[in-house]
Amino acid sequence: MFECIDRCWRVIGTGISFFLFGLGGLLLRVLAFPLIGIFILEKEHRVAAARNLIRFAFRGFVALMHGLGVLRYKVTGLHKLNREGLLIIANHPTLIDTVFLMAFVKHADCIVKNGLWNNPFTHGPVRAAGYINNEDGPGLIDRCIASLKAGNNLIVFPEGTRTPRNGDIRFKRGAANIAVRGKCNLIPVVIRCTPSTLGKGDTWWKVPPRRVQLTIEVQEEIDIQTFLSAAENETLAARHLNEHLQQYFAEENKRHAVA
Repeated sequence: MFECIDRCWRVIGTGISFFLFGLGGLLLRVLAFPLIGIFILEKEHRVAAARNLIRFAFRGFVALMHGLGVLRYKVTGLHKLNREGLLIIANHPTLIDTVFLMAFVKHADCIVKNGLWNNPFTHGPVRAAGYINNEDGPGLIDRCIASLKAGNNLIVFPEGTRTPRNGDIRFKRGAANIAVRGKCNLIPVVIRCTPSTLGKGDTWWKVPPRRVQLTIEVQEEIDIQTFLSAAENETLAARHLNEHLQQYFAEENKRHAVA
């Protein structure tokens, strides 16, 4: 009986969380960001203010989900991100991975899907914060490198979408190209969600039988100089680095599954 009540409440709590998330995004668009535009004239300062506001809003969303009993979470190694100009890569098991990382990473920049630029709930935040549109074509890598050089911490999900149900991780080469061309080391972040929820193809109301535990582990920095020295050119270096990263995250997933 208790399990049934708990599960029903988590469905309600999840619905409340996402409703308030959408409402918050709309309010930021129609109220907060226009005010920032009026009172902060310099573009660089406007973008910084918008990103800080988004980070605090996401922290509030995380606290809301935790307070409603929808999930528990644990973040380790966060001190490793207390720098600027970091290239942060992560696996993507759930819909809310981006929200969690953006909530805890200062000076965060990210690559967003073009559809979010026209979504009524996300249109305002992503534009006001100056996030990078993934439809930038040939200039995408250059914009990412420029963001890192400007001191932003760039968050990239090399899978490009959420991990499929079978857990088979397949990385696109974008993050590796950014690292190689920008001569920038990478900080891997391993995200685990137990039991699985809000994954690829999942609907929000199909909550798991018990409360979700989301674990975010910031790992040690990966030095790309080894890959640059061993390869004949940047293309090969990016290919080898991408293969290494894909294997790295696959082994982390396997280690967790065994444990």
